[in-house]
Amino acid sequence: MNLSSQTETVIVIDFETTGLYPDNGDRVIEIGAVLLRNQEIVDQFQSLVNPGFFINHEIETITGISNTMLSEAPSTPEVMEKFIKFIGTHPLVAHNASFDRSFLETELGHFGKKRPLNFGCTLRIARRLYPDAINYKLETLVRYKEIPVNSQFHRALADAEMAASLWIKIIEDLKSQFGFEHVSFDLMKKIGTMNREKAIDLLQKEAEDLRTQRVDTTGNLFD
Repeated sequence: MNLSSQTETVIVIDFETTGLYPDNGDRVIEIGAVLLRNQEIVDQFQSLVNPGFFINHEIETITGISNTMLSEAPSTPEVMEKFIKFIGTHPLVAHNASFDRSFLETELGHFGKKRPLNFGCTLRIARRLYPDAINYKLETLVRYKEIPVNSQFHRALADAEMAASLWIKIIEDLKSQFGFEHVSFDLMKKIGTMNREKAIDLLQKEAEDLRTQRVDTTGNLFD
């Protein structure tokens, strides 16, 4: 197995926003992200973002982010420039990634900073692997997998950290259940695109292929 697969890096992100629909003018008000390498958090990014208008009381209540806090926050272009540098070209992970992806694409598009976005989704993967979960909200899955909760939900960095912990737990479960030594981002992403039956079939096939490869690593000396 090559070294690059063992040191694979992903960025787990979370956005708090003014609403659900960037196409209707909703904007990001907080960004949180953590850098995972070898299944450990080794760096982080967090910033409030001034959207340029007042947010409503419901968003203030859900997030704990006030208009006063946002009035003192840096502007979207200023934060996004720093965030773009942080994420680099690494694959991205989010819980309900379609939501975060839509906002990231919109924010990048506002000032011509588009880049290809390669996303994995902990929500979609969890749907395939944990059919007994009550629901697939981040908070529910964190408690379902008995992941320690050290922070407040609905703040961007805290949610990014917990999504990262869920990503790590999923990988641990796959290693334990199927015998993988390493679970790549590409395999995780692929699981999320399939129905449960096909995802399990793929995992079983990948695990069997790896076991077959490990039977004889020396090759046949007499060929």
